[in-house]
Amino acid sequence: MTPLHPCDPAPAGYLALHQSGELARRVLRLREMLDPCTLCPRMCGAHRLAGETGLCGAGAQAAVAQACHHMGEEPPLSGSRGAGTIFFAGCNLGCITCQNHQISRSVRGAAVTEPESLADTMLRLQDRGVHNISLVTPSHVVPQILAAVDLAAGQGLRLPLVYNTAAYDRRAVLRELDSVVDVYLPDLKVGDDRSAPELYFPLVPVSDYVAISQRAVKEMARQVGRLRVDDHGVAWRGLILRHLVLPDDLAATGDVLRFVARELGTSTAISLMAQYRPPPDLDLPPSLARPLRPSEYARATELAEELELREGWIQSLDACDTYVPDFDEPAHPFER
Repeated sequence: MTPLHPCDPAPAGYLALHQSGELARRVLRLREMLDPCTLCPRMCGAHRLAGETGLCGAGAQAAVAQACHHMGEEPPLSGSRGAGTIFFAGCNLGCITCQNHQISRSVRGAAVTEPESLADTMLRLQDRGVHNISLVTPSHVVPQILAAVDLAAGQGLRLPLVYNTAAYDRRAVLRELDSVVDVYLPDLKVGDDRSAPELYFPLVPVSDYVAISQRAVKEMARQVGRLRVDDHGVAWRGLILRHLVLPDDLAATGDVLRFVARELGTSTAISLMAQYRPPPDLDLPPSLARPLRPSEYARATELAEELELREGWIQSLDACDTYVPDFDEPAHPFER
């Protein structure tokens, strides 16, 4: 896939929103969605401000599982100094294929974090020289994140914000992120809802993922446009779309790629991932109990070329040993 063309970076949009007071107003509007909770498309109705937890496992505060500099993201995100990655515990999806299963299935063991502490974490990562603040699995804690950004902006935060999501996001929430998020990093899980029964936990089924995720990604693209990088190849604004290729084409990769080419355009930056590893301790369907085969990934990359989707990145098949985190590592989940 071809390299991206550099453009002059623009200042972080959230700074102007902080200075005008608009960011604080957005925080208040989003907090109203927590009780009863209508923050994500599940609309579970939990009274999170009163101590209840939603289907995502989260209550009134965000739970942070890990914060670290990360050299294993896409090249424009990791750059030469790493991404400042904050992993939030819990999730509004519960994918059986989740590579972050150690933290996404439960918030137990994660640090319940007030906005002041989360703001401090962002500033500490900035002090370490990272290129951006990357928010991983943020959909269920958007009000808490924006409250922290508002505080951190007043204390000197100036880095681009990356929103790394499974794309099961409400457009009403995404609109509150307009001019706040600089780089959207959605992971389009599947291109056909008929795959959903095998890909999601039966206790929290999803039958509308494709329509919701595609609407969400189109809103993200509307806000930030195509990916733009600086003279060093580091991202400062735009959309990077991820897709994890699964065995037996369970993710309907062709449908995902055709949607991108048709609805988002062939200049969309795509990260076509080969790093699937069967999560342990789960009763998996036979197709998901094995790694990806070279022929399966080759078909996906060939289709991307046929559709003229040439902006982005592909992986080698040993990515399942290199890029899958281990959150039991005390120092760093990507110690390998």
